[in-house]
Amino acid sequence: MEISASFLRRLIAMIYDSFLLFSVLFLAACLAYPLTKGEVSLGYQIYLFIVCFLYFAWSWIHGGQTLGMKAWRIQLQSINGQAITWRQAWLRFLMSIVSWLPLGLGFLWPKRSWHGWLSDTRIILKVKKK
Repeated sequence: MEISASFLRRLIAMIYDSFLLFSVLFLAACLAYPLTKGEVSLGYQIYLFIVCFLYFAWSWIHGGQTLGMKAWRIQLQSINGQAITWRQAWLRFLMSIVSWLPLGLGFLWPKRSWHGWLSDTRIILKVKKK
């Protein structure tokens, strides 16, 4: 039987991942600096948006866990228990932004978040193997 991850565990993993994502974005910005000369254009913003998406989507699709999720023993999977698809990752990523808009209400929804519900995904607690 699989257990849904608690809100607190998911929140701590999100905070952990936000520090890691900041580091990834810093590196991405450093790599782009010679091309942009420090100017923030629409293309540069799209580039950073894609970097954010790839940080999460690649981790979710290949193992179901970002580094923050691994640290807190939680895993993302499809409702049917399988690994998620690129389409589900894209839906989850976009809808997680929507979940933040009303002061994070989409994350506080009972059982599953808004973005989990719309992408047919869930976050489970990974039980320690003995």
